Amino acid sequence: MKPFIYDYTLERLREWMNEAGQPAFRADQLFDWLYVKRVCDFEEMTNLPKMLRARLAEAFGFVTLSEITKFESKDGTVKFLFGLHDDHAIETVVMRHNYGNSICVTTQVGCRIGCTFCASTLGGLKRNLTAGEIVAQVVTAQQLLDETDERISSIVIMGSGEPFENYEATMDFLRIMIHDKGLHIGQRHITVSTSGIVPSIYKFADEGTQINLAISIHAPNDALRSKLMPVNRRFPFEEVMESLRYYMAKTGRRITFEYALIGGVNDRPEHAEELAQVLQGMLCHVNLIPVNHVPERKYVRTPREDIFEFQRILERAGVNATIRREQGHDIEAACGQLRAKHMEFQAR
Repeated sequence: MKPFIYDYTLERLREWMNEAGQPAFRADQLFDWLYVKRVCDFEEMTNLPKMLRARLAEAFGFVTLSEITKFESKDGTVKFLFGLHDDHAIETVVMRHNYGNSICVTTQVGCRIGCTFCASTLGGLKRNLTAGEIVAQVVTAQQLLDETDERISSIVIMGSGEPFENYEATMDFLRIMIHDKGLHIGQRHITVSTSGIVPSIYKFADEGTQINLAISIHAPNDALRSKLMPVNRRFPFEEVMESLRYYMAKTGRRITFEYALIGGVNDRPEHAEELAQVLQGMLCHVNLIPVNHVPERKYVRTPREDIFEFQRILERAGVNATIRREQGHDIEAACGQLRAKHMEFQAR
């Protein structure tokens, strides 16, 4: 299969043009067609020579994201289930806020991390997405917003999969997104979320970006985290925390800790007190997430008042904490829910 044109950063396109005997500015023109004009046909790129257009069409393909289904929530959230060229399916979510539009992208088909409260891991990991398949989610969503003169202003890499287990593709995706000749998404408007892949956290710290880092923690200690997140047996809690301390020392940037509250499991006052002690003195923010109901899982939501009490305990200890505003609840916008239903339907 041909490589996807969206797989290539501007620097790689310039290298390709050089090898093709073309001046470097042709790559800039091509990049403009891809990400500013958002054209998906080389023949429409009229300021490129006809011979070059033919050569590009011979060398590259465009990512085909076929829309299997799309749901729109009462709050404006749009959830897509896209089909890929190999009959796999992925989810992408566009969320509308009063401060702009954000997109939640997927980096893998399925997930092997195995978090016991998450729908994404049902069925395991099928494959990594290429950088271009991640890019295509943003381009497709932006084309939707173009119809109403709206713009994607922020990106969260929090869809299905573990981005730090698909590290190089994720980084190429980020380089394409932030480039000032393309979509030019501000680095501080992008967040990458990881379950704690320690070697990749160190690598990411050394990248020198201003991109935000979030860590799915979900427990204040090793034993409980291992029960909820099997990845903790591979990268124990203290190793994860040590890598995050390195990240903060290297970058000076605040970390977001994502904590899914599960009724009767990790949401008791003693859990909040232990978490506050672990995070004491760290430059961080805790995002409390009421767990989404997944039919295949047996977990229940934490009562509303208990969520507020958990937040109060953290804040009394000097740890900044907010409760995530839920969006798309009426369309099952949580990671993996729509794909899981699609897989079940296909299996019938």
